[in-house]
Amino acid sequence: MRILITGGAGFVGASLALALKREHPTARVVAFDNLRRRGSERKLGALRRHGIDFVHGDVREPADLEALPGSFDWVIDAAAEPSVRAGSDGAPAYVLATNLLGTLHCLELCRRRAGHLIFLSTSRVYSIEPLRALALEERETRFELAARQTAPGVSAHGLAEDFPTDRARSFYGASKLASELLVQEYVAGAGLSALIDRCGVIAGPGQLGREDQGVFSLWVARHHFGLPLCYTGFGARGKQVRDLLHPEDLFDLVLRQMSAIDAHRGGVFNVGGGPAGSTSLREWTSLCGELTGRVSEPAADPATHPTDVPYYVSDHRRASAAFDWKPRRGVREIANDILAWLREEEDGLHDLFAEP
Repeated sequence: MRILITGGAGFVGASLALALKREHPTARVVAFDNLRRRGSERKLGALRRHGIDFVHGDVREPADLEALPGSFDWVIDAAAEPSVRAGSDGAPAYVLATNLLGTLHCLELCRRRAGHLIFLSTSRVYSIEPLRALALEERETRFELAARQTAPGVSAHGLAEDFPTDRARSFYGASKLASELLVQEYVAGAGLSALIDRCGVIAGPGQLGREDQGVFSLWVARHHFGLPLCYTGFGARGKQVRDLLHPEDLFDLVLRQMSAIDAHRGGVFNVGGGPAGSTSLREWTSLCGELTGRVSEPAADPATHPTDVPYYVSDHRRASAAFDWKPRRGVREIANDILAWLREEEDGLHDLFAEP
């Protein structure tokens, strides 16, 4: 079996590459990445030690993908500019070229030389205005969904796949939603075997988090290294809520999808930790202090970025029903695994996490 993972030196791509090689030792796994994100080169040693081929290339360049030899049984498209704030400075060319044109180039490769595609999308395809309009109740440590909601797709289980996507959602979210539509067109018009995972917050060991993407891993690291923290937006009290998914739980789902993709061609699935895997940043701060022994009181910046939302929790019931899957690793295990990784490989990480 031959497996290509685009974005294969990123946090999610590398995690999946290593897990797939562990599960299928005789498979040829190829990690394809442009190494643009600072620190991604740190993944190369582990990939090579585990027998994974690394190819330095860019999904924006069709020739880089065309230069890959042979065909592939599977392509997992994890290549992305993953920051929800990308392009908000008025220069969206890179995020659009990477996320939309990159997907188009991967689809063309799949059409000619691959059997199946799993496209990793994002919960950020959901529109910001209705996310901001959710009826929320403020508790001591977090926001909670109120019982009565006006938007479709909202329940005690979180936000489902029919939550609105028809209004603005960021250049990042727009590029991924447009990519989803292209994937479905290639399924319908070119016979491609593919499905779409709308991932929420994935957090775990190996993630070089930043304030605009990967903030939960950043939070653990800044506790560990004694670096400053700051709550931002929505009153600056850290009550925003997200659900977290461990990369090993994503891998478990991907394995199940690889065995059943033909029954779900073109399907769209919310993938996340769900209500049981949710936390607020304030609750996460307390957990980080408990695990690291460094109690921190973050500074407060009340400014709310236009792309920020106060609450998102994945309703993953569709994926659970289709693939007999549910997340098994909770918030505390995710935090513990991040901390163990930091302690094991902390050389050089301090400066990466100190970056703004």
